[in-house]
Amino acid sequence: MRVLIVEDDREIAHFVQRGIKESGHSADVAFDGESGLELALGGTYDALVVDRMLPGRDGLSLIQALRAAGVRTPVLILSALGEVDDRVKGLKAGGDDYLTKPFALTELLARLEALGRRAVPGETVTRYAVGDLVLDRLTHKVTRAGEAVALQPREFRLLEYLMRNAGQVVTRTMLLEHVWDYHFDPQTNVIDVHISRLRAKIDKGFDRPLLHTVRGAGYMIRDGAG
Repeated sequence: MRVLIVEDDREIAHFVQRGIKESGHSADVAFDGESGLELALGGTYDALVVDRMLPGRDGLSLIQALRAAGVRTPVLILSALGEVDDRVKGLKAGGDDYLTKPFALTELLARLEALGRRAVPGETVTRYAVGDLVLDRLTHKVTRAGEAVALQPREFRLLEYLMRNAGQVVTRTMLLEHVWDYHFDPQTNVIDVHISRLRAKIDKGFDRPLLHTVRGAGYMIRDGAG
């Protein structure tokens, strides 16, 4: 599960992020409503944890903007406001669950797991296709022209992220943050090494390459000549 935490209290945000990572998932953090909205609109998250009172744009406004944009990602609202009316407002704004502060991390994690299981059938994409390249998230199988492609776990995550963003340029920084889940020097050659390995596995032997390097920008996977 990949989670976005939108919380202006940095201590709480990092506490939740650490707990999510220790439970085997990954998490990004935004400290204000505007950057949280930007990440939520542009990222591929399985759940959001959104504080109700945020600088720039409050949590309820953020959730309403997401729903208006057609983003159905489950949202767990965090708030010190725990009255019934407050909870009702949060749920009516588009939140899926509501947890009051102070909270137990174990409960927050349990609620996130429940939101993940509650996903509406048909709304979660489990299969991506670009040309004759197909990736199945459920079986962790990849095929090209019907032939199986054997990928290492990191290569699978890299290809999945590229295919989620098919037709769009994906920068090195985006790959480091979303595939490796931590920040380090974007000039490191770890990206080049994995891209090279992935390209050899999905494009070698085919007349039409799918994985392209966009000079000075990043990488793109698309169906069409380079």
